[in-house]
Amino acid sequence: MIKEKIIYTTFSDWRFNIKKAKESFIWDQAGHRLLDFTSGWNVANLGWNNPEISKAVIAQVRKNTYAPMWTADPVQKKYADFLVKYMPSGLDSIGRATGGMEAIEEAIKLARSATGRKKIVGFVKSYHGQSIHCLVLSYLPEWYAKISNPQTDLVHLPFPNLYCSEKSPQELLSNLETQLEKILRQEDVAAILTESGTITGWGSTDVAPDGFLTLLRKLTQRYGTLLILDEVGSGFSRLGKLFAWQIENVCPDIITLAKGISNGAAPIGAMVTTQQIAVQGASAANLQSTFGWIPPACAAALQTLKIHIREKIWEKAFRDGEYIKLVLKKEFSNNPFVGDVRGRGMEIGIDLVQDGQTQMNNTEMVEKVVSLAYQKGLHLVSDHESVIQLMPPLTIERKVLDKGLEILIECIRKAGKK
Repeated sequence: MIKEKIIYTTFSDWRFNIKKAKESFIWDQAGHRLLDFTSGWNVANLGWNNPEISKAVIAQVRKNTYAPMWTADPVQKKYADFLVKYMPSGLDSIGRATGGMEAIEEAIKLARSATGRKKIVGFVKSYHGQSIHCLVLSYLPEWYAKISNPQTDLVHLPFPNLYCSEKSPQELLSNLETQLEKILRQEDVAAILTESGTITGWGSTDVAPDGFLTLLRKLTQRYGTLLILDEVGSGFSRLGKLFAWQIENVCPDIITLAKGISNGAAPIGAMVTTQQIAVQGASAANLQSTFGWIPPACAAALQTLKIHIREKIWEKAFRDGEYIKLVLKKEFSNNPFVGDVRGRGMEIGIDLVQDGQTQMNNTEMVEKVVSLAYQKGLHLVSDHESVIQLMPPLTIERKVLDKGLEILIECIRKAGKK
């Protein structure tokens, strides 16, 4: 769709213009208030237009707005020092970027340059960005056929999804280990690129068994392969930890960050790695970004991280996430068109299934729920297949959260009626 000269895609088709946004609410062009259960897809984790972050950006704009790649503004150095304090031990070198896709492209280039290998392993139906590399790594072949030929240096693996699997968690991990070992023992794989064990980017909110990251770390270390952890959607308290690597205390070789990094106040991303890997590969990888880490974006990111640390936002995210799952599982325990409620922290997926009475397929069900919710003042997003993905701002008040859940429950029940 083209709306007001801007191109929108099927996955992010135009719905409405934003008139204003504050805390857990956004207002459309007609002035209707919507309780937001999306956070702009894990961006406004601290609520829309957080005043502390806005104040930090304004103060920086009055000082300086740009620093060329061969210079450094004081706020860039402050943010770099502060960020690495909360990264795994040894990850102390940062590639500047404008967003998640650029950070991941930097990670792929660096991994290839540092190892001298070309292959990258990714999991199907994850999402790492819109570049050719990122899409081909996670798209199904029929999806990327129009934009790229299959690339032999990009290897697909199925994600070990717990939902609807006939295999136990142990069997899923064992099968993954067998598949991966067969690939990695050739010693031509530069890196495995993955999220933390919960898919945040594509909308499925699929969850892998506990031990997923631990297994990947064990095998990559055994065969000299790097582990790239995509924390673009999972970082900044979203999954109930400040960063998702802490869930299994796994130290990857490279971490990519974006989305919630500045709470939506400015475009910024980061690729964080070890000094050794940076020295080995940075020159050939050509890690340059004209607008990566402009000072106002760094000021926003610095204040964002300070708030997460000060308020321990991840603890509230964990509690609220457990509460959401408890409420929804109780409400839908005998509902014929709710197949699953799953997720970690405040990243919750509701999987809708076809109901024999209505004859609606899964896609029709989720679209109907999203539409009904909008009419009742709740803003939702889905994967356009079967899953409604819940990502409320992590600062949402419990009474506001309850109101949103009440609307959601009502809309799912209503969608299933003839």
